[in-house]
Formats: sequence, C-alpha cells, structure tokens
Amino acid sequence: MAGKTTTANRGFDIIGDIHGCALTLEKLLDLLGYRKVNGVYRHPRRQAVFLGDIIDRGPRIREALHLVRDMVEHGAARIVMGNHEYNALGYCTRARPGSGKTWLREHNARHDRLIRETLEQFDHYPREWNEFLEWFYTIPLFIEDEDFRVVHACWDGDLIEKFKQVQGGACIDEDFLHASAALESFAGQVMDTLLRGTDLRLPEGVTITGRDGYVREFFRTKFWADNPRTYADVVFQPDPLPPEVASRELTEAERRQLITYPKDAPPVFVGHYWMEGLPAPLKPNVACLDFSAVKYGKLVAYRFDGERVLSPDKFVWVKVERPEEVEYPTSEDSVAR
Repeated sequence: MAGKTTTANRGFDIIGDIHGCALTLEKLLDLLGYRKVNGVYRHPRRQAVFLGDIIDRGPRIREALHLVRDMVEHGAARIVMGNHEYNALGYCTRARPGSGKTWLREHNARHDRLIRETLEQFDHYPREWNEFLEWFYTIPLFIEDEDFRVVHACWDGDLIEKFKQVQGGACIDEDFLHASAALESFAGQVMDTLLRGTDLRLPEGVTITGRDGYVREFFRTKFWADNPRTYADVVFQPDPLPPEVASRELTEAERRQLITYPKDAPPVFVGHYWMEGLPAPLKPNVACLDFSAVKYGKLVAYRFDGERVLSPDKFVWVKVERPEEVEYPTSEDSVAR
C-alpha cells in the first residue's frame, strides 16, 4: 500500500485545498496544535495530510508551497497531488517532437489565467519553481492506508489497482505525464478521474454556463451514490443543474458509467469540489474538505483517529479573512489533542 501507516501511534489531520492561502493555513495548523520547531510546523502526536491544490489563485502560493513541502520532507505531513499541481507540470513541460504541440498543456487564455498568480509569484525565483516542479513528481496520486484513503477528487478502485500495477507505486513520472496528454489513454483517464472526478454528458443540446463563465456539456458526478435514479441523485458540483435536467431519469447506459464507493470500505477524503455551508460527511465513510478557501470560504480539516464512521464533530476550520494577507496572532487556546 502507498505510504502505509496506521492510527495506532498517531492521528491524522486531513486538510483541504489551500490555493496559496498560506496565512490561513498557519492559523488552521495553530488551531490544530501544530507548532514551528526549527522552522517546520509539527505536532507531537499527529500528522497532517494535504489534499493537493496548494498552488494557483491565492496571494501566498510560494509561502504555502514552502510550508507544505517542509512539513512533508520532515515527516510532519503527507500530501496527494491535486489537479493544479498536475496542470502546472503539463503547462511547464515541452511536448515531444512530432506531437504537433509546443507544450503538453496548451498555453491558451484559460490555462494562462489559471496559473497566472503562481508564475507571477515565482517570477523572481525561477530556480525555486523548477525545484517545486520536480517535487511534484514525488507527490503520490493517492494514499491508501489500513484505516483511511485520500485522493484529490475521486476514488476509483479499479483504476487505482491498474495504476499500481503499471507504475509500481502511487506516483507518476515524466513518461506517464506525456501519455496523459491524450485524454482517451489509460494515463489520461487516471489523471482526469482521480484528480478531477467523474462526469456525465448532458442531454443533446443542453449546456451549463458555470460561475466561471465557461459553457460545459458535462456535469460532475458523485462516486459514492447508492442506487441513484435521477441526475439530481448523482450531480456534485458548485453549479446546479436546471430543474428540468435534474429530474431526468438516468438511463441504464448512464448507470453503467457511474462508479460507487462501498459502504464497508475505509473512510475516504477528497478535496476539489468547492463546497459551501457547514462541513459534514457526505456519507458515513466519505468526506470532502474543499470549502472554497481562496474564495473567502473556509479552510477545513478533519481530525481522523481511526473511526469507521465519520463524525460532523471532527471537522475543524477557520474562515478566510478579507484580505488573506492579514497577520494572524498565535492562538494560545487551541483544540490540540
């Protein structure tokens, strides 16, 4: 198993998408009882687990990367890759001769916009940025421990088992990155499913215009829905489906495209989905910890101690202040344990 550790000797604090909100992350770590020791945040009895998407959008991306990497390299934390780290690798990697492309991830207006803040904040630190790109290759796509699982967007057990057989572990290499540029390939399906989630095509002629202004012909779906009947039973994204589409019954072909997460499987934690409202489990053994921190939502953690049924009481969060640049005082009254 990738990164196998049990909760027998330590608990885990699983933390959602950071997107450059470094000061908010410091505040959350402080609340969880982590303290800086020789410049690295540590907890005497627990380990942080980051769900990826450390980069892009936020005001302190460089600081967030240094904080997280230092924790990982000193054993105070683990991390899985997010789609934004994967996107950065593709954006900054030249395509191979004969491919008809200059870069693996096209440099177009949308992709430029998504990575703009990251590249701007590393503008005077090109060597550091290249070192972080190399570090991204060491980040696993998933963590599969005896008591819990972690992946950025979707736990697809079949894909993960095939990936482990192909790659011999949980990390990608440059050859796999190049192969994943073809979405229909095995590598492309792994990266799209695990880091972005599953989807269904909308009915012919129907599109959705998201809050980001982009028009889509697909909608993101749950990977844990039990016996779904309609589109409303499986949709899982910030932008709602039109009522007449949400009530549409799933066809048998659509049902076969869906995956589910077994009720008796270990708890799994994901980020990615821009949740809102009060953090709580999505299912007794499924939790999403991305609560739109970079959009002035919450930076959320779950304090996991080996339980098979997740509890709403174990979510811990801090609200992101306006602006995120506010200097936070060190809290003496933490919830450390």
